[in-house]
Amino acid sequence: MPAALAPVLDLVIVLVFAATGRRNHGETGALEGVLTTAWPFLVGACVGWVIVLVARRSLLAGKALTGGVVVWLSTIVVGMLLRQLSDQGTAISFVIVSLVFNGFFMLGWRALVAFLERRRAHA
Repeated sequence: MPAALAPVLDLVIVLVFAATGRRNHGETGALEGVLTTAWPFLVGACVGWVIVLVARRSLLAGKALTGGVVVWLSTIVVGMLLRQLSDQGTAISFVIVSLVFNGFFMLGWRALVAFLERRRAHA
């Protein structure tokens, strides 16, 4: 998988998370509303990717799941901090749903790619 595709997948996951949440809560304002909900998490994901890229020569090198955990947790922590600073909601239930949804998909695609690469290497 091309390395440049990984950050794009993470950002798409954040946008899907925001769009799904808005739809489930009956909120309107399609693109603008999704971006309003998503921007703190998009910034958080970008911060996570910067951390991963800076730390590439350290313990994170070659460990997609480890890098994925960094991006996932940065997405949530930075995202919630920015939501709090911008007077958006950070209810505990929202934090939990954010952790679960983004963690499942951000780590899930990495686990699937690692599995497929191992399988192809052994074939």
